Amino acid sequence: MTLDPEIVEYLRGQAALNLKPIWEVPISATRKNSQLRYAYIGSNTPIDSITELYIPGPTSDLHIRIYKPNSSNNSSALVFFHGGGWALGFLNLYDPCLTRLAKKSGCTIISVNYQKSPEHPFPSPFDDCYETLKWVVDHADEIGVDPLKIGVGGDSAGANLAAAVALKARDEKLVELRFQMLIYPCLDTNFETDSYLKYAEGFGLTTKAMQWFWENYLQDKVAEHDPYARPIRAKTHRNLAPAIIIAAEYDPLTSDSYKYAEQLKNSGVSVVLKEYPGLIHGFFTLIGVTQRANDAIDYCSAQIIELTL
Repeated sequence: MTLDPEIVEYLRGQAALNLKPIWEVPISATRKNSQLRYAYIGSNTPIDSITELYIPGPTSDLHIRIYKPNSSNNSSALVFFHGGGWALGFLNLYDPCLTRLAKKSGCTIISVNYQKSPEHPFPSPFDDCYETLKWVVDHADEIGVDPLKIGVGGDSAGANLAAAVALKARDEKLVELRFQMLIYPCLDTNFETDSYLKYAEGFGLTTKAMQWFWENYLQDKVAEHDPYARPIRAKTHRNLAPAIIIAAEYDPLTSDSYKYAEQLKNSGVSVVLKEYPGLIHGFFTLIGVTQRANDAIDYCSAQIIELTL
């Protein structure tokens, strides 16, 4: 299938900005440029409330945002970790997609602004995310969620963090997660996969950019062997939470989705994987560009409802 017409126009607009590659400019400039995405993320869906809190993290207080879809005091919960290569991204960019996801799923969503690389490489972002899950488990009554209906999720690097948090939650028996929602996850440093080679450039996210993100995230070479850094390399994937995996056709990371889905299935884990043809990495948040972002959000919502009944 060819690229969707609206995605072609979006990519043309991005190319016309003539922004330098992330490896050629200071990270501060790239973070500033990332705010240009505001033009494409659409509008918030009305929900009951959005609350800002700061919670204690392992090395710093963590800013979280709680999206309550309704007045229920016993809803399911999604602890969400945003994407951005562990180096970019901020909570506001996710308001439209998360308010819709909360409304459609009936799920209270807790999103965290974890610390970023290169200033804070692995394990800091991962530790922050795991601590956020622990906080939600410990404060479930306070925030009005059912402690037996908690899941984790994220997109891109956030999906890497979600998969890793799911692994550690199993290993430490913190909580029996009801689901893990992985939106075009990056799970390994193998840049010779079919999708990394086929969609290396020209479709937004590039293979070279992913190499840069990984290099800055895993600054300690010992970290490369840590399964919480590369969940695809975990010794076992048995007894993990059921997975909802979303992939895009024109994405360097698509092979990671298929490989992880296969690993999970072979380990007896329930998996649903849906690939969206004609779309690119990052489409889940591009509500202002393509209606199919809403379609994917609604699909995930339906899956979450089924897994939290």
